[in-house]
Amino acid sequence: MPVMTEPKLISGNANRTLAAAIARRMSMHRGMNVSLCDARVERFNDQEIFVEVYENVRGEDMYIIQPTSNPANDNLMELMVMTDALKRSSAARITAVIPYFGYARQDRRAKARTPISAKLVANLLTEAGIDRVLTLDLHAAQIQGFFDIPVDNLYAAPVFALDVQHHFRGRMQDLMVVSPDVGGVARARELATRIGAPLSIVDKRREKAGEVAEMTVIGDVEGKVCIIVDDICDTAGTLVKAAQTLTDSGATEVHAYITHGVLSGPAVERVSKSVMKSLVITDSIQPTDAVKSAPNIRIVPTAPMFTQAILNIWNGTSVSSLFETDTLLPIYEGLYSSI
Repeated sequence: MPVMTEPKLISGNANRTLAAAIARRMSMHRGMNVSLCDARVERFNDQEIFVEVYENVRGEDMYIIQPTSNPANDNLMELMVMTDALKRSSAARITAVIPYFGYARQDRRAKARTPISAKLVANLLTEAGIDRVLTLDLHAAQIQGFFDIPVDNLYAAPVFALDVQHHFRGRMQDLMVVSPDVGGVARARELATRIGAPLSIVDKRREKAGEVAEMTVIGDVEGKVCIIVDDICDTAGTLVKAAQTLTDSGATEVHAYITHGVLSGPAVERVSKSVMKSLVITDSIQPTDAVKSAPNIRIVPTAPMFTQAILNIWNGTSVSSLFETDTLLPIYEGLYSSI
């Protein structure tokens, strides 16, 4: 075990609800009150970010909980300024807990004269003084290689598998896992393997970025309860169209399990009016009031998984053990105890 005492949590403004949930969960694990580090993260009138930490953090093992979701640039800058404040205050180790890693979709040069912004962000975080990154469902696994520091990438699939087995109990034989595009097959196959369901693919052709011209279902979904699996839902245009295509192809029900509910612009309205029976997302991004009130959107908590991952990093035990159902089930016992 490291020389450091207890793990210390600090949060920016991006998702304080999740940070507070992680602190409560850690209090249960440690048998003592674990609260977020007393600090202020504010903005001057010109929107310049200012951070002041009120507690002594010298020699401490610090965990900054801050997704870089909308507004991505503000939240990213908050994370870096907080890191600098902790580093200059002699924190022993700084781990960035980034439930949603912004800029992850810019992981390669798809065209000439374009950036690889995910690599740029990795450089920025490393240079700011972060020693380790803990994140959830990176859009592209190779982003881990953009960092020269350890990166622990958790997966939502094991938690989604528990949720599917709980909510579709008695109908498991009717399920069909669907990847919304060819690039997401590996992610969909992971869930399909865990729940013992067949796999189908919705092949899409784009005329230009953001617009889908045509969709084709690869696989027989006639009479099936289809579960679309993906990592990000932004405007929900592709997701809603895929759900309609599956329904037109004979699916009896369509549900979706998406890790990061970005849900920008008209997304919530589209989902609410779509043929989808449910859209299940995690709380990696702070849900808006519209998301919370949508009748067919449900949120799965990630605090139990992140809490255990933080404790495992702190005491030097395996983080990959959280990929196993036998490990996760006790952590989520309050939600899925009847599986």
